[in-house]
Amino acid sequence: MVSLDTGESVSAQDRRNPDGLAEAFAAVRTRLGLIALLLLLAGLAWWATANQMAGMDAGPGTDLGALGWFIGVWVVMMAAMMFPSVAPTVALYARMTRLRSPVRPLLFAAAYLVVWAAVGLLSYGLFELGKNWFGSQLAWNAGGRWFAAAVLAAAAVYELTPLKNVCLSKCRSPLGFLLGSWRDGDAGAVEMGSRHAAWCVGCCWALMAALFALGVMSIVWMAVVAALITAEKTIPWRRPVVWSTTAILLTLAVMVAFAPHAVPGLVVPGSAGGAASGMGMMP
Repeated sequence: MVSLDTGESVSAQDRRNPDGLAEAFAAVRTRLGLIALLLLLAGLAWWATANQMAGMDAGPGTDLGALGWFIGVWVVMMAAMMFPSVAPTVALYARMTRLRSPVRPLLFAAAYLVVWAAVGLLSYGLFELGKNWFGSQLAWNAGGRWFAAAVLAAAAVYELTPLKNVCLSKCRSPLGFLLGSWRDGDAGAVEMGSRHAAWCVGCCWALMAALFALGVMSIVWMAVVAALITAEKTIPWRRPVVWSTTAILLTLAVMVAFAPHAVPGLVVPGSAGGAASGMGMMP
């Protein structure tokens, strides 16, 4: 029969097993150290992004520039926006693979960024197609304002869909994701990092679309969207956070449609502080 007696404290057991206690503390230090490293990299990425975007038009429909330049900026942006929320997963993966290879967490994180780079490439292609096919119709004073509001409203609706719920569940449970998707070896690290990024894309693509609608080159809106993403993935009260994000997006959609100048931080094309050319959603 299994005894239910818990009279002996864990601390007393730990004192009799100092090696085990030291190993546990070392594991905690390693995990916290990796989280700190990822947060430091995110901070450096924010600094680099701010420098790269200094002086650029931060309004909706800003021209994305050359493909190579945009992808470079995009990857740095993704590191800045996503590393704070993905840090617990990478740190737990590092803990689970510490005896096998110290390189695998880096491969995991690199594969994660590669997937987001592919998303940036797709976004660039869609933007250029829209510019070439619907440029005049999407000028801010034509249909651009309504298009931006529709994107924000669609992002709000997506927050409440089953697909969003499934993807967010994977992102919010590092242990559940790792146990359910475990692959060994360096190739496994790349596959798992890519798979986690795919779930993250499924969770966050609508919020990234909202960022384009508000100004993809705006540091202010980058910070707002990054805060929403981090909150959804890390704050324990999941449902209130998701509903709050939905309410914020819907509010922004209404304000962009009917009172864009009242939206804090929004650079309205054609206004003072907006694009000098007065061009709207698509140059």
